[in-house]
Amino acid sequence: MSFVANDLRNEQMSMFDSTLNLTERERRFLEKSWAKVFAEKVFPAIDETPYAVLYSEKLSRPNTPVNVLVGAIFIQQLTGQSDDEFLESLLFDIRYQYALHTTSFDEQPLSDRSLGRFRERLAMYEIETGIDLIQNTEKEITDVMALVMGIDHHLKRMDSMMISANVKKMSRLELLYTCVSNLVKEMKRSNAEVPSEYMHYADVDDRNKVVYHNRSESVDSKIVTILEDAKILMNLCDEDIEDSSAYKLLVRFLNEQTNIYPNGIRQLKDADDSSMDSSILQNPADPEATFRHKAGKNHIGYVANLVESSNENGDTLVTDFQFETNNYSDKKFINDAMERMNSQPEDDRTVIVADGAYTADEALAKSKNIEIVNTNLTGKETPDINADFEFSEDGTQILKCPGGHEPISCSYNKKTGQCVASFDKEKCENCPHFNECKPNLRVKVCKKTVSLKSKNRAQQQRKRSTKEFSDLTKFRNGVESLPSILRRKYHVDKIPARGMIRKKLFFGAKVTAMNIQKFCKFMQGSACRAQNAVIA
Repeated sequence: MSFVANDLRNEQMSMFDSTLNLTERERRFLEKSWAKVFAEKVFPAIDETPYAVLYSEKLSRPNTPVNVLVGAIFIQQLTGQSDDEFLESLLFDIRYQYALHTTSFDEQPLSDRSLGRFRERLAMYEIETGIDLIQNTEKEITDVMALVMGIDHHLKRMDSMMISANVKKMSRLELLYTCVSNLVKEMKRSNAEVPSEYMHYADVDDRNKVVYHNRSESVDSKIVTILEDAKILMNLCDEDIEDSSAYKLLVRFLNEQTNIYPNGIRQLKDADDSSMDSSILQNPADPEATFRHKAGKNHIGYVANLVESSNENGDTLVTDFQFETNNYSDKKFINDAMERMNSQPEDDRTVIVADGAYTADEALAKSKNIEIVNTNLTGKETPDINADFEFSEDGTQILKCPGGHEPISCSYNKKTGQCVASFDKEKCENCPHFNECKPNLRVKVCKKTVSLKSKNRAQQQRKRSTKEFSDLTKFRNGVESLPSILRRKYHVDKIPARGMIRKKLFFGAKVTAMNIQKFCKFMQGSACRAQNAVIA
């Protein structure tokens, strides 16, 4: 299948275009719907050129129009439909055809498998190259909408949310059994010889018998038996089976959750063994899903970070997002987000408002001219006086104390990031800040230990009492609605895909669909206001 740009094949309206048969009333309703905004603003912003790499360079049957496929992915999430439901709507609902510019097509260009195959092409390309083609398109579309809406990119708010892997939580017995069962089924598919005493692992009802029903045998003895069976079965596998995902997942489980002793016996590790971290296998159905305990709840799956900006009227768009396994920290998220942002001029600072878990790289923030405002700070409070110390640009030297005195000497501890400065004892004792500063008194000098990090934290604490901080806190609170909307309306915890890359594709489409809905509401409101102004 070779790549052909859709705009080269669909330059003008056909005389049989289905919109020509609409009555005046029908056309009026069509132009008030989401389809008009999508057709005129969103669809033209889809650049097909980057997707040419998904298709053959040889001349062959032309591809399904890429802009139609990408647009269909967004509309599908906008309307909350399955692939089959979307196809039916495209065939019989003129709004879908109008939005995707297919009203002049003799036959709608999608089949029941078009979207699934296209998503798989995108996923495989990202696995091979690390390039997320559709996320780049989502960014371009969001930029177009943000420009029209007058979104201010100098003030952003940020929050993260857990995304369920939508897989069953397994006990260690069930996880081990499933890995062995999958290996036996793979051996059967490959026509490998499986001894009859191990064929029960391929039986549909055997799992329930072993894991749940057979209570006369203890869990420990069941695990010992299955571990011995796994050892024998793995020795029967040839190179082809060893390359299968079933074999690799069993090996992964054994490496992560068992110890092998000098006598050759393998046993499960203790549940509190420190070598078993959050990245261990949770369910073979989604091997990339990780474990995390947060806010008193256990989560298996992924985590997404959302960056939202607004205009002066309070209209908002998610201008950036990131999708990772759920053991990815908020600290990494904010640093990644800053890396993706352009450096700002000295007089044009960007402010990011986030909660206390988002501890940013201060050097990176400074180099990009970004100010991080944490609306709630975790951990112990820093003495307020630390905010008035002056540091060198790299934070390795104290230049002046709050009283304006220069230190006699100053040393820097690279491990802790702290500076230890010695000041003239007489000056310290006569300083008006002496009682607040509380230096360490020595025979001839006073010593004070402060870090640039503690200075910045003290400054953050000081800002908390200002009206500006109060306004930023209220602004930050608005981002808390995004996880709720994405769960209730866009069902992000029930994504019908496995693996981080495939789930990210769906999640990005859902975020873009949410943005498109906000954009449609903005455009329809603008049209209404313009009409009222004309009448007035």
